[in-house]
Amino acid sequence: MYSEELRELIKVVEAKREYNVNLDPKRMTPEEIDVLLETYHPDYKQEQFDTLAMGPNKGGKVPKELKALLEANSRLAGKEIDLSNPDYECDVLVVGAGGSGCSAAIEANEAGAKVLVVTKLRMGDANTMMAEGGIQAADKENDSPAIHYVDAFGGGHYAAKPELVAKLCMKAPEAIQWLTNLGVEFDKTEDGTMVTTHGGGTCRKRMHAAKDYSGAEIMRTLRDEVLNRGIQVVDFTSAIEIIKDDKGQAAGAVLLNMETKEILIAKAKCVILCTGGAGRIHYQNFPTTNHYGATADGLILAYRAGAKLRDVDTLQYHPTGTAFPEQLVGALVTEKVRSLGAKLVNINGDVFMNPLECRDVTASSIIRECSTNGNGVPTNDGYGVWLDTPMIEMIHGEGAIEKRIPAMLRMFGKYGIDLRKEPILVYPTLHYQNGGVDVDTNSETCVPNLYVAGEAAGGVHGRNRLMGNSLLDVVVFGRNAGQAAGARFKDVTVGALNIDHVDAFQKELAEAGIETETVSPKLLPDYARKVNPLQ
Repeated sequence: MYSEELRELIKVVEAKREYNVNLDPKRMTPEEIDVLLETYHPDYKQEQFDTLAMGPNKGGKVPKELKALLEANSRLAGKEIDLSNPDYECDVLVVGAGGSGCSAAIEANEAGAKVLVVTKLRMGDANTMMAEGGIQAADKENDSPAIHYVDAFGGGHYAAKPELVAKLCMKAPEAIQWLTNLGVEFDKTEDGTMVTTHGGGTCRKRMHAAKDYSGAEIMRTLRDEVLNRGIQVVDFTSAIEIIKDDKGQAAGAVLLNMETKEILIAKAKCVILCTGGAGRIHYQNFPTTNHYGATADGLILAYRAGAKLRDVDTLQYHPTGTAFPEQLVGALVTEKVRSLGAKLVNINGDVFMNPLECRDVTASSIIRECSTNGNGVPTNDGYGVWLDTPMIEMIHGEGAIEKRIPAMLRMFGKYGIDLRKEPILVYPTLHYQNGGVDVDTNSETCVPNLYVAGEAAGGVHGRNRLMGNSLLDVVVFGRNAGQAAGARFKDVTVGALNIDHVDAFQKELAEAGIETETVSPKLLPDYARKVNPLQ
């Protein structure tokens, strides 16, 4: 697959590999990191952000693409919706069926709630399924949740809610045990000891993995548990507005059947939003690792219902998205590749940074090499840098790549690139929504009985997330929301249903002078080819 020009450049990498594999580049100082991020990270491009003119976060800064959706018309604007005869009634409504949604549903069901799960695609069609590298937990003798906390809080630039980070880290060992008991097959040594590796920004080896299928293995197990419990799941059905009652409590959702376009009503005592991220909005035109349905739905629904957002001006650009071949541009190259020893190398064959810096630092360093420094490797779509994967087997021996990252080996192998013998080209790709809906330690928003968990929730990761803390987040806080709603529903009496807040939101749009034809939530990305009327 590599052209003759690229093969000539690979020879430069090969010539320096013996030296580079033993190189231990120093970590950047905090001062160097600040300068690097301010100069190269996409979050610092002020022209790419705008100020909200209305809503709970009025005056706050958000990406322009998100502002357009937050200040868009409701899909119900101008429509008469009959809420008097619900199509579904339940104790706990879970919107989304990825890792956090399934974890929430399991725990709410365990508490005795009648649970309904609705998902706009199929159960398991989520970013959880696509996660590769692993899940963090401090469960080894040389580690502790306190050390994990220091790594996570510092890695997020001290911007997260301390109490949420503490819960994430304290509940991590229990999450691993819970998943293991459900049937997740984590990598183990012959004597049954969990295999753990480093992740970027961590000072201990606490990454538990199932080869590089970690998310798929976790999702397989959670999905089976939901089905085995007989929890009702409605596929291809999106929530398009939260329903409230006359007490201001969340009391269900207006649903849209994605195939028939039928409007349906779900009445509930508690609602848990587990709708995931926003990668398919393609902020700043970046490619994305995200699944097809990641369009920020939870942020829109919660915001329109009166919940506040936090840290939504910060996104994670995974440093190692595929830059070549073009069929794979933006696809995730798991950080596990670097944790196993592969280093980032520029066009001159030089290692330009420590491979286990935090993700925002690594992504900014790659952008620097490809722009200002002129050290990027040209591709059909722009530039990239080499990730020298053959180093892995120099360190761990022949067969290590097949054993530890088989998905990566096969993904590139389809295009004639052998990770065991050739480096691969990478460039940052839009990966994660660092912020989200503001929640408390019970995963509840300021709207009573409205909970948010997983990537749609804010406050857990601050302004940067460490590898392995996303799979941990969906399990810890998915369970957390399910447990909280499972305890709450028993004391909830639902009043008269209404969507008055939707009308109030439309009125506020008009008063703010916002005229738009955009409707939200977006639900699905629009990749249809546009017809040129001049042709």
